[in-house]
Amino acid sequence: MAINDLNAFLASYFQAHHCEVLENTNGVLQIQLTEKMDRALMNRPFYWHYIKKMGREGEPKQLSFITNPNKREENGEWIHFGSPRLQQILRHLKQHERYTKLFQRVDTHVNTPLYPWLVINLKVSYKGKQKKEEMFSLGLQMVTGEMRSEMMETLKTIPLQQTISDYCYTISPIIRLSSGFKRMEAVIDNYIKNQTHDWADASLAAMKEDILTLEHFYVDQMDTEKETMQREMAEIEERYRPVITYEVINGGMFYLTRL
Repeated sequence: MAINDLNAFLASYFQAHHCEVLENTNGVLQIQLTEKMDRALMNRPFYWHYIKKMGREGEPKQLSFITNPNKREENGEWIHFGSPRLQQILRHLKQHERYTKLFQRVDTHVNTPLYPWLVINLKVSYKGKQKKEEMFSLGLQMVTGEMRSEMMETLKTIPLQQTISDYCYTISPIIRLSSGFKRMEAVIDNYIKNQTHDWADASLAAMKEDILTLEHFYVDQMDTEKETMQREMAEIEERYRPVITYEVINGGMFYLTRL
């Protein structure tokens, strides 16, 4: 269910933003940015200000990403879950494209129904002694209740547009939006419930060890030091206590023919 194929996720992201994929082989992804995406990701405001002032077109950067651990030594930017570049991409999605509405492009001359799919991309963060993140892409058919994982993988094979094609019409959702979100949340809850959480056990063990060490250090201290001990103990608990949080990155309603 998690987006384990980071390479495919990145390719879909850049293609959706009209960037040309120059290479995509064995965990090596080379992208030609557009001006808009260069401005969004490359932090070159002075370059673009100068270029526009001179009346020139400018040259958007090319990016090479390495998602295959066995190729980390090759030329390119090693990108992985938790890396600053991926966080930047996720922030860009969150800030600029949190919700969208798209229709499948259909070439037809007969009346064709399009069915509503609620699609959500979300991040699950595991915080404890160590941190970990997973991304999920879920799709819910809002008429039948069919649920699909890795929905972004499905969508990247479907031509999409902002307007509905001729001879097509939309089917009204039967499932309410709030109910749809709850169904998706239940899927994630169930996924997490069925995982082994050794990371949480390790965090709790480390927390207990640090608290015992702290208590031993303060055992002979005067009562005036107890407030300091309690503050440091609270900091230890904050640092080690296992917490799992969800965050919706983006999503939307996609009207599609039957998949």
